Amino acid sequence: MYRVRVRSVPPVVLALRRFPNPRLTGIGAGLFAALTMFVLACVDRLLFDSSELVYGLLFLPVSALTALWVRPADLVTAPISVPIAFAVGVFPISGGSEGFGGQVMGLVTALAVHAGWLYGGTLVAGLIASVRKVRLMRARRRYVLAQGRGPGGPAGERAPRAAAAAAAAAGKPVRAGAGPAAAARRPQRP
Repeated sequence: MYRVRVRSVPPVVLALRRFPNPRLTGIGAGLFAALTMFVLACVDRLLFDSSELVYGLLFLPVSALTALWVRPADLVTAPISVPIAFAVGVFPISGGSEGFGGQVMGLVTALAVHAGWLYGGTLVAGLIASVRKVRLMRARRRYVLAQGRGPGGPAGERAPRAAAAAAAAAGKPVRAGAGPAAAARRPQRP
């Protein structure tokens, strides 16, 4: 009699699977990050008197969530939209004086003073996006190899290359798109 071994899933993994797993577009991820940081900055201004430490600590998980929730096709946008969201969110806590020039100077000063948090959040988003991209590329490669289309795939895919190599060895010029597959695709003229 055979016994089936059932692997138990750790409770932490089960808890993480219950969290929402949206897939945002690049623009959606940027809007999520910008709006979240703006709201968090307003809350920081009301509750913590514009604390830079609180704002910076809240920026790190927002950066991570942005990189985790962006869809695979838009992974490159996560490290780009996170610094923009930081700049949008820092406006309420920048503490500039009255007038447009005073507000702009306060914003530029706040961005310069909080550059460490800005770089840290961008690094978090970049690392998460890079790891996700590497995992996607590995999964794609495994899929392609499992389908038999990888290096050394079916003979039908190697035939045009073999014909081109034989023509090059014979010293004949090779036209782009030449081969049996290309001939089958060309429309026949009467």
